[in-house]
Amino acid sequence: MKNYLIILIIALSFTSAFAKKKQPNLLIIHTDEHSFRTLSCYQKLMPEDQAFVWGNGNNVETPFIDRIADEGAICMNYYASSPVCTPSRASMITGLYPQATGAPKNGLKIRQDIKTFAHVLADEGYSTSYVGKWHLDGHKKYQFNIKYKAGFNDNRYMMTGGHAPYFQITDGVISELNQREAEKKISAGADGIHYVTDFFTDKTLEILERDKDKPFCLMLSIPDPHTPDAAREPYTSLYKDMPVEAPLTMLSEYVANKPMWGKSAPGDKNEASKFDAKSLRNYFGMVKCIDDNVGRILKFLDDNDLTDNTIIIFTADHGDMFFEHNRRNKGVPYEASARIPFVIRYPKGIASGKVIRKAYTNVDFAPTILGMMDVDNKVAFHGTDTSSDFLSKEKNISNDRITYFAKNGGWWVCAVDNRYKLVIDKKEKPWLIDLEKDPFETTNFYYDPAYKAIAAKMQKELFVQLKKFDEPGLKNKKQAYIIK
Repeated sequence: MKNYLIILIIALSFTSAFAKKKQPNLLIIHTDEHSFRTLSCYQKLMPEDQAFVWGNGNNVETPFIDRIADEGAICMNYYASSPVCTPSRASMITGLYPQATGAPKNGLKIRQDIKTFAHVLADEGYSTSYVGKWHLDGHKKYQFNIKYKAGFNDNRYMMTGGHAPYFQITDGVISELNQREAEKKISAGADGIHYVTDFFTDKTLEILERDKDKPFCLMLSIPDPHTPDAAREPYTSLYKDMPVEAPLTMLSEYVANKPMWGKSAPGDKNEASKFDAKSLRNYFGMVKCIDDNVGRILKFLDDNDLTDNTIIIFTADHGDMFFEHNRRNKGVPYEASARIPFVIRYPKGIASGKVIRKAYTNVDFAPTILGMMDVDNKVAFHGTDTSSDFLSKEKNISNDRITYFAKNGGWWVCAVDNRYKLVIDKKEKPWLIDLEKDPFETTNFYYDPAYKAIAAKMQKELFVQLKKFDEPGLKNKKQAYIIK
């Protein structure tokens, strides 16, 4: 009898270990200020004029990020909850719109009483880690070991913020370096100098090596390809002779007709009156470096037999205008600013080559990923569990779901589905954009009789959601949205 009990206990322990091993791992690669147009998996699905807005053929090839899309799914209509770093990041990890996270604009700290998807997975026995830019702990820069972990139990390499291309680490203290300073120090033989994208990928691989035999959740947040647009060699030279051109929407005829929400205040650093070819070429170099580092991570998964049981995602916090509509960076509802790349692979659950044309925001991320991982979740999210879209056997999903995103502070709000975009502002008449007929967003169809039903449908649903999620722009009665 005693021997029988011992055998039973051993068998149960093996069963338990086997069950745990079958829990899907989660690996998120997250970039900053990243134009979806620079990923060749998106380029392949767009007409040439949209894929190559900087001149025919002028772009980057990203075979490793493409591999994630080709072996999984690509979302063609994925948006930031607010196209600025902090609010978007807060929404992604909490499943809430920015106004509920404590961090609706840059420089604020996320509320510590909210459960993130990392909290949920840690409670399920996952080893949870975060590597890279955090930007949810105030305006501090270049500091590690942030006190509040937000459910990521290993946050040794969670960095407060900053976009220097290099830094030097001496006795655990980080000093930022610009490109010239770093190259000079490297030539002089200085130690501890790191190119940021490479450094954070190195630390990610170290953690994966440690955790490869247990369920893990790891989020790598690379601060590039954000300004100051500084690639390292050999990436600096890869595109130096590419004959890049200014986007079509820099032409004066388009700039003159921009709505108020597409214009900058005097002195706004995001206004781009002159095209900067060198910055764009460096931006391409940064994207190529990111892709090569993604390749290192994919190789680790392959080499360690982790590919089939790991959900891997490549996405970003917001886009980059990069001279479209005479603007740089982000903060506006144009596609280049608000639409973000989102590709996902999970061989056990997602059919390869899947294309999803349905509107999501990253508010949907937390409930969706937990649903995909079959985690019993009791958290009240604003976002929707859309995991069935990804796990279904259908290779092409098209759906006219309406969702919304907004400018932090409630100045403009934007309803979007898989074709139309309605922007309601406090200084401008409503704009309805038909992304199929007008992909560069230069024409307002709101007052066109042929679009009356579409405009009414989008507007009605937008205000339902604004009320439901307590959008702050509705509270300011003195400055109402213009809807006539």
